[in-house]
Amino acid sequence: MPYRRLPKTDAARLKALEALADNNEVYAVSGHFIDRKLIAEAQRLYAQLSDASAEYKMSMRTQVRYSKRITPLQHNAMTYLSHFLQVLFLAVERGEIQESELMGYGLEANQHTVPYLKTSDAVMEWAPKIINGEKERLKKGGKPILSPPIGAVITHFDVFRGMYDAQKRYQTRTQKALADIAKMRPEVDDLILRLWDVIEAHFGDEPLERRCELCRKFGIVYYYRRNEKR
Repeated sequence: MPYRRLPKTDAARLKALEALADNNEVYAVSGHFIDRKLIAEAQRLYAQLSDASAEYKMSMRTQVRYSKRITPLQHNAMTYLSHFLQVLFLAVERGEIQESELMGYGLEANQHTVPYLKTSDAVMEWAPKIINGEKERLKKGGKPILSPPIGAVITHFDVFRGMYDAQKRYQTRTQKALADIAKMRPEVDDLILRLWDVIEAHFGDEPLERRCELCRKFGIVYYYRRNEKR
């Protein structure tokens, strides 16, 4: 015996609501068994869920696109930052820069290894510290590091940061759109359940196959159990 199953995905929820909203029989005299308030509620929720789903998909596509574009920019920023730090540590070893001056870069006074820089957040954390540290040291009369110069580090970091900030904005939009959809699901599921109960009750006196056929026209989905004759 076939059994109905409520939608488990947002696409299935939209399909169930759309099947009802677009069914001309709902608006005919024979379709008056469904309360007009329920139909209006279905139309409203369909429009809201459809808009929220479209917003989520658009934000996700943009977020993925930015993720692909940010990878080489992150690599460049990380590479220049890492090379700058390596030369900085060499200058300390040669005695050209005092170990205590490393603290101005957010480093330990006895640190001689490059911090972990292989994530976007790590670059965002360390680049401002290193840039500000070098600027402050130069203000005090220190000799600039030239290979690479801090200007090159700044340039690559600024390009990366612009893309990073844009990606974060779209991540926020994506998360908000997904949260909006999640808030709607209980209300949508409750409405679909109420509608399907009304529809099945209306055709309850029909033979099983005929009843399922009529109910399917109003969006109800039936499944057969494994090995069950269809």
